[in-house]
Amino acid sequence: MRSSNLPSVVSRVAPPPGASTNIRWPRQDYPLLDLGNTDPAQYLQGQSSDEAGKLAGDTLKVMIDLATAGKLDGICFAPLNKGAMNRGGWKFNDEHQMFASLLKHQGFFGEMNVIEQFSTFRVTSHVALREAVNMITPERITAAVNLAHDTLTAAGKANPRIGVAALNPHNGENGLFGDEEIRIIRPTVDKLKAGGIRCSGPISSDVIFLQALKGQFDGVVMMYHDQGQIATKLLGFNKGVTVTAGLKSVFTTPAHGTAYDIVGQGKADPGAMAHAFTLAARMAAGRKAAKAASAAA
Repeated sequence: MRSSNLPSVVSRVAPPPGASTNIRWPRQDYPLLDLGNTDPAQYLQGQSSDEAGKLAGDTLKVMIDLATAGKLDGICFAPLNKGAMNRGGWKFNDEHQMFASLLKHQGFFGEMNVIEQFSTFRVTSHVALREAVNMITPERITAAVNLAHDTLTAAGKANPRIGVAALNPHNGENGLFGDEEIRIIRPTVDKLKAGGIRCSGPISSDVIFLQALKGQFDGVVMMYHDQGQIATKLLGFNKGVTVTAGLKSVFTTPAHGTAYDIVGQGKADPGAMAHAFTLAARMAAGRKAAKAASAAA
């Protein structure tokens, strides 16, 4: 997808050493870079492959290197298999950790899931649920809310409204079902509000997404992965986009998975991929405009 007011996310770049340039591609304004590192005929469609996982990581690394060198404005990638990448040698729980490591990022970062109605952010992400509960700390909640505020502000939401989800059922029922809301979440939210961030919480997770759906929040900070993913995928499975927020490079991907079960059947809906590409272009354009304005000031 391309618009006259959006820059192409893919720039004309010189192929890395050994990459193939003998490939036909009908759109000269969208150059295709063939790394020449794989033969698709070697892999069975619809099946996970450790070697394919390795190659997916290798390809993303090339894209990150190009972005770091200033030759790409943003990266939009198709759904990938985290397990295959890990078994293929990229020893990270997910691609977001891989991106942060390759970019030598210091500090908090996280997934942002974008649907039409609102965006979600996470205090914890791809970890076991037993481990996630122990990671709910004032520091991580503060970092996640700040990331939500800064990312939504950069996306054009002035003074964004952020809802912070509770951890326990019914908001803990005043400590009956757990006291994390009393000890950790509410004091942290109150401190953030006092610091000028427009946030509310903790709000029971069986209520907060209904409020967001009604337009009461621009973003929701959830405590763990599935707490928000169920809501966003139910509302926008074929439109949802995942953003790696907090890094110096733009990364977007469809929020759904690889869908091995429908490979080659002509059933795949490209809607989320199109939205991911458009969002990457808009984010890249926004960053370039902000950088130009800063330089001119």
